[in-house]
Order: sequence, then structure tokens, then C-alpha cells
Amino acid sequence: MSSKVSVLNRQDRVSVDRRKIGAAARRILKTLGYEGYELTVVLADDREVTRLNRQYFRRNRSTNVISFPMMDGSPLSLRARMLGEVVISAETAERDAEEAGKKGEEEILFLLIHGILHLAGYDHEGTKGERLHMETKEREIFSLLKHPPSRKSSGR
Repeated sequence: MSSKVSVLNRQDRVSVDRRKIGAAARRILKTLGYEGYELTVVLADDREVTRLNRQYFRRNRSTNVISFPMMDGSPLSLRARMLGEVVISAETAERDAEEAGKKGEEEILFLLIHGILHLAGYDHEGTKGERLHMETKEREIFSLLKHPPSRKSSGR
């Protein structure tokens, strides 16, 4: 069962390919064992992300990515298959990529991985071990997405 991923582009400052983002999100979900779950990805501008950050986390500043988990832990929940929502500031991603000498598309992909890992329960703000575990998983998934394994020929 394939995951249902909705990608909403609510900004007009950075060019994005919603289909590529959706396909990457489905691959990330499958890699993490969340195939069949629903996910929403929102690409927003700094103003919108600042508003969300202030409203939900009392931080009056923009950030690169915010995750909103929808899982409530109950196996009987009607929302049991809705993993959550990842909101990415496309503006911040573009700036961060430029500063690091990377492509904006790669930074958005990395932030997508980061946000989905948060929805899956990973945390980098806890112990050093938790941070290292999350960072290792980010690099592993990023590498898989950038260099997918080649399909072996069936010999026919």
C-alpha cells in the first residue's frame, strides 16, 4: 500500500517541484516502515513559518522546518494512518543552501527527511545519543535518496 502524500506550495519565492518532493516523501516513509501512512508537506515562506513557530512554540522567529505529528498512539484512532504535517520554509532552505554552497533542492530534501524523522519519533534536542542517532539516520536516508540502489537485471 502506497503512502498518500499531499504537497502544498504556499509560497512563490522559490521554485519547487511538488512531484519530486512527494515522491521523495513516499520513499522516506517506506524506508522508515511507514508505507501506507498519510503525510502533508507544506512549502511556506518565512512569514508563515514565523507565525506558526510563534503560535505553536512561542518562538517569534522563522525556522527551516516544523513538524506537526498527528499520531495519538491509540491503535483504534481514526487518525491512526495520518502521520502528520511537515512545514518547510522554502526561503530559509534556499538561503541556507546558498550559504553552504549546495542546491536549494537538496536542502529542501534534507529538511523533508528531518521533519519526517521528527514525526517518526526521532529527536535531536534530547541526549547526545539521540542527536547522533537522528543525524546518522538523516545521512543514511539522504544517501539512499541521492544514490538509489540500482535494479538488478533478472537475467532474461
